[in-house]
Amino acid sequence: MSECPILFNKRIEDLRRIGALGGRAYARNCRARRQAAQQAKPIPLPAIPLPVETTAQAIATLDALCPWLKSAERRREAIRPNGLTSRANTLPDKQHPV
Repeated sequence: MSECPILFNKRIEDLRRIGALGGRAYARNCRARRQAAQQAKPIPLPAIPLPVETTAQAIATLDALCPWLKSAERRREAIRPNGLTSRANTLPDKQHPV
């Protein structure tokens, strides 16, 4: 590990001075950053309203583009090979052994 002799063997006053120097530099950088942000304000562009597509319009567009996906937005019960549906509430009310 590299040693940091700057903070060792210092008196309390020296450590406070080192901390104050860092605080002043931080404040100076903050002021410079704030001033640069104020000077370089971008010119706002006029708001152009974007066309809003409703869900029904999007579904109709997809149905026209991909007819094999027509009515894919509707959920159906999937029947599994063992004859049960995908819903958990259709299982029999038997208690399974643990």
